[in-house]
Amino acid sequence: MSVAKVIEITASSPTSFAEAAKVGITKAAETVHGIKGAWVSEQHVVVENDQVAEFRVTMRISFVLD
Repeated sequence: MSVAKVIEITASSPTSFAEAAKVGITKAAETVHGIKGAWVSEQHVVVENDQVAEFRVTMRISFVLD
């Protein structure tokens, strides 16, 4: 029997929402082991000078506890 935990993180990218999600998972994997999945709960853009400057995602990551 396994037990999973869910954490919430926010990550950003100047390129796209998909890239922001990849950045978030990669960074989380540096300290969290056994990541099994993630789902994006929010997407936001930062606008500067009438242009999209940054894509941000807030996501929940699930992982199995040791």
